[in-house]
Amino acid sequence: MLTSMPHHNLTLLGFSPLKSSSFALFLRPFSLYPILASSPRRPRAAGYRRGDPSPRFPPRRKWSSFEEESRQRKGMSSSSDSFEFNKRRAEGKDKIDKPKKSLKRNTRTLNPTNTIAYVQILGTGMDTQDTSPSVLLFFDKQRFIFNAGEGLQRFCTEHKIKLSKVDHIFLSRVCSETAGGLPGLLLTLAGIGEDGLSVNVWGPSDLKYLVDAMRSFIPRAAMVHTRSFGPSDSTPQISSSKAKDDPFVLVNDEVVKISAILLEPGNKSGETSVVYVCELPEINGKFDPAKAMALGLRAGPKYGKLQSGQSVKSDFKDITVHPSDVMGPSVPGPVVLLVDCPTESHAEELLSTPSMNRYYSTDGDKFVNCIIHLSPASVTNSATYQSWMKRFHSAQHILAGPETKNMEFPILKASSRITARLNYLCPQFFPAPGFWSPQHATDLTNPDSSSKCFGSSLGENVSAENLLKFTLRPHVNLGFDRSCIPSQLTSSRVIDELLSEIPEISSKTEEVKRLWNGPHNNKMMIEEPWLNESTVPSCLENIRRDDMEIVLLGTGSSQPSRYRNVSAVYIDLFSRGSILLDCGEGTLGQLKRRYGLEGADEAVRNLRCIWISHIHADHHTGLARILARRRELLKEGAHEPVIVVGPRPLKNFLDAYQRLEDLGMEFLDCRNTTSTSWASLETTSPEKTTSNGSAEGSLFSKGSPMQSIYKRPSSPVTDNASALPYLKKLKRVLGEMGLEDLISFPVVHCPQAFGVVLKAAERKNMAGDKIPGWKTVYSGDTRPCPQMVEASKGATVLIHEATFEDALVEEAVAKNHSTTKEAIDVGSSAGVYRIILTHFSQRYPKIPVIDESHMHNTCIGFDMMSINMADLHVLPKIVPYFKNLFRNVVVEDDEDEEGEEESDDGLMMSVNKVSSFFRN
Repeated sequence: MLTSMPHHNLTLLGFSPLKSSSFALFLRPFSLYPILASSPRRPRAAGYRRGDPSPRFPPRRKWSSFEEESRQRKGMSSSSDSFEFNKRRAEGKDKIDKPKKSLKRNTRTLNPTNTIAYVQILGTGMDTQDTSPSVLLFFDKQRFIFNAGEGLQRFCTEHKIKLSKVDHIFLSRVCSETAGGLPGLLLTLAGIGEDGLSVNVWGPSDLKYLVDAMRSFIPRAAMVHTRSFGPSDSTPQISSSKAKDDPFVLVNDEVVKISAILLEPGNKSGETSVVYVCELPEINGKFDPAKAMALGLRAGPKYGKLQSGQSVKSDFKDITVHPSDVMGPSVPGPVVLLVDCPTESHAEELLSTPSMNRYYSTDGDKFVNCIIHLSPASVTNSATYQSWMKRFHSAQHILAGPETKNMEFPILKASSRITARLNYLCPQFFPAPGFWSPQHATDLTNPDSSSKCFGSSLGENVSAENLLKFTLRPHVNLGFDRSCIPSQLTSSRVIDELLSEIPEISSKTEEVKRLWNGPHNNKMMIEEPWLNESTVPSCLENIRRDDMEIVLLGTGSSQPSRYRNVSAVYIDLFSRGSILLDCGEGTLGQLKRRYGLEGADEAVRNLRCIWISHIHADHHTGLARILARRRELLKEGAHEPVIVVGPRPLKNFLDAYQRLEDLGMEFLDCRNTTSTSWASLETTSPEKTTSNGSAEGSLFSKGSPMQSIYKRPSSPVTDNASALPYLKKLKRVLGEMGLEDLISFPVVHCPQAFGVVLKAAERKNMAGDKIPGWKTVYSGDTRPCPQMVEASKGATVLIHEATFEDALVEEAVAKNHSTTKEAIDVGSSAGVYRIILTHFSQRYPKIPVIDESHMHNTCIGFDMMSINMADLHVLPKIVPYFKNLFRNVVVEDDEDEEGEEESDDGLMMSVNKVSSFFRN
C-alpha cells in the first residue's frame, strides 16, 4: 500500500515536497474500483478462473515472493516512503546482484537421415518494404535463419515459428535492413529460462561494427557466439586454408554444408554482400540383398560395410564386391542458393566470381535445385542479373526481394485485424491502414492452395509469399509447397467477421460519429455524466487540424507481440516537420502501415528531431533503420542532419554503428536539454554553463543521494559548452516547427532515464488576442515521481506509461514501472487535460485491465491510433465503446503462445499470458 510519510523523510531521498494537490497522489491509499458494470461476458474456460491455479496461468506472485529480493537485496524503498520504487534498479546496481550468465548455445543430436527438410520464406517486410525477408532452413534437429530484419520476432510469434529452436543466424549483409531485429532477438533468447540461450551469428567482417554498437546495451554474454568471415584486421574470424576462389565453409556436418561466397564491389564498410550455399549430402541408394547373395556374400557385417561405402571380399567367390554392385543409384543432395545483390555492382561481381563456377553444371553433385533471390527488382530485372540467372538451366527461382506482387496485404494479420476493427468503430482516431488502399477494400481470396501443394515446372520463377516452402526432403516431394501460405486478409473480410460476431457494433459506430456533432444525445453518454464534464483549455481555442497530431506507432513494452509493437510516438506537425519520441524495433514498418509506402517516406523525410527516453532495447533499436532510411531518401539533395536527443549511452551505439552505415544525424545528450541547460543557453556564459559539470534537473541535483542514478564514473557528463552549438541548432529547429520548448527531465526507471515536455509557441486568434501554446508530456518509462508531476502541470496531453494493471503494483515497483491507476493519478494531480495510457505489458494481448471509474479524462492507446489536437475533447468518450468491441476478450486462445515481460535487468523473459479484460 502507498501511505503517507513526513516531509522531512522526503528530503532524505533528495526530493522537495510538492505543494498543494500535486503531491496528493503519493499520499492516497491504493484501492481498486469497479467499472463498466453489468455487461455480459463470455464465461471463462474451466480451469482458467481467476484465483484457480493452472499449469497455463500460474497464480500471480505476491509481495512475499519479492520481499527479500526486492526490499533487502535490491534496496527497495519501504512502503512508508512517499512513493515506492526500486532504488537499486534505478541506479543500475541490481545487475551486480545476479550471477553472471554464461549462455548455453543451442546444440542438438543430429539426424543424418532427416526425414523432413525445407527452406521457407519468413515474409518480414513484404508489405512495407522496410526490411529484407528472412529465410528458414529447417531440418529435423537443426534450424538456420538467414537475415533477421525488424519484425522477425513478431512475424514468427504470429505463425508459431519457435525462434528458440534456431541454432545459427546468417546475415547476407550487415546493415539495419538485414540485422535490425537481431538485438531484440538476442535479448529474447538470453532471457529464456533460467540460463538463457544463445545462437551462432555469422556475417562478413563488417559484423564487428554491429557487435561494437550493440555492446552499449546488450550484455556480452548474449553475443559470445558471433563469428565473422572474410578479410578483417582485428576481429577473430574463422580460420581457413581454402584456395583463393573457394567459398568459406561455415558449417559442415552430416546434415548440411553451408558455405559463403563474398561479393565485394567496393572497399567501403557495409558494402559486402554474401551468397550462401546450402548443400545437403546425397542419399545412398537402396541395398539389394539378392544381388549380394548372387555375388557370394552371406548376410552379416559385410552388408553394413557395403552400405557405408566400403568394398568387401566375397565369401564364396574369388571376387571383390563394390558398393556399386549391390546398391541402387544414390540420390544427389539438394543444393539451395541464397543471393543478395543490393546493387548492379554486386550483380556484376556475382557474374564474374570464379567461386560460382562449380554450381553452373547441369549434372553432378553440385546441381542447384532452388535459388532464393533477396535482391530488389531493380537488380533482378537488370541484363547482368538475368544473364547470371540463365546459367542455371533447371533451378527453381524464388523472387523474395521487397518489391513483390502481394505487398498490399498485411503480413501481421492479428494486429491488422484489430486496427481494422478499431477503424470501423472510430475512423476519426483510427484511420484506415495505409496498406489497404481503396482498390483492395473488396474481398480477394487466394486460389485454392490445397490443389497446388507440391511441385511446379522446372526453372520457373515464383514470387515469394509468406510461409512459402521449397521441400528438400523427402525427395519424392522435392519442390514448392504452398499449403502453409495464409489466405490474404482484406478489410471487408475483417468487418464481415466483426458484424457477425458483434451485430450491434454498427449502431455503436453511429453513436461514435455523433460525438463529433454537437450535443451528446445518445443514451450511453447520459448514463455516464462525467463524460460531459470537460472544459476545453484555452490553448485549443479554434485549433486547426493541421496544427498537431499524435500517432501511436507502438504501445507495448519489452518486445513486439502479435497485437502491439514496442514504443514509438510520432508527433506530426504537418508542414512544419515532425518529431519521434522513442523508436523501438519496427517503427519504420509501423509508419508504412499507418501512412502507406509513399506517405511513410514523406513522414521520414520530414523528421527534424528524434528523442529517446532511455537505452532499453524496446525504446531505441528501430532508430538505425529510421536514420538510414531518411539519409537514403534525402541523399540526392542538400539536407540537414536530423537531431537525435538521447541518453549518453545512445551516442556510443550510434557512433559505433556509423562505421557500418552513415546515419546522417547529430547527437545531443538529454542532460543538455533540461530546463537548466536551456537557461544556460540564454546566458551563454561558459562559467555558468559548466559550473557544476552539467545541466541537471532538480530530481538529481548535485549532492543528491539519487545522483548516481544517471551520473556514473564510466559515463562522464558532457558539459554544456561543447553542446552549445547543437542546443542553438535545436532551438532554431524547434522555432521553425512552431515549438517553444523541448525539455528533458529525469525520471525513476533505470540510469539516465528521461521524460520530455513539448510546448508549442503562442499564437493569435481571429481577434488578434494571444493564445498560449499546447503542452504535451511523454513519460518514457518511470515510476510515479514528483518530477513527473511537476513537468506535467497544466499539460494539454500526458502520454504516460501504464505497464501493469493495478493489482500488480508490487511488480510495477520492482521493475520501476507504473500501474494504470498510478499513471492516471499523476495526470490528475498535475491538472492534465487529457491522459493517454501506453507501454502496456505484453501479458495483455489486446487490451489492458483497466478500472474505468478513474478514466474521466483518460484514453487507452492502441497501435496506429492517431489523435488530432482538434479532437481531444472527444478522446475519453470513446473508452466505453471499447467495452463493446473487446467484450469477448478474456484470455489468449493459443496455449502455445508466450507473452514477454521486461526482466529486472532490462532484458526480456518469457512469462505466461494472463487474463485480459475490463475490470468490473
